[in-house]
Amino acid sequence: MLNTLWAVVREGKIELLEEVEVPEGTKVLVTFLPDEQDEFWQKVSQTSLDKIWDNAEDDIYEELLKG
Repeated sequence: MLNTLWAVVREGKIELLEEVEVPEGTKVLVTFLPDEQDEFWQKVSQTSLDKIWDNAEDDIYEELLKG
């Protein structure tokens, strides 16, 4: 399973910005984002997520799950 998490570099070490249990030896893929692109990528990601999750079709499934 792929999981994307935000992190920062402090004193040469990568620190996650949220608490997550990561088993020792877990392989990770690190992508460095220039500071000026952080906001851009957050907005682009949110726009994509909104298109996928914020639609009338999903409302039908939500109603079925309630029933």
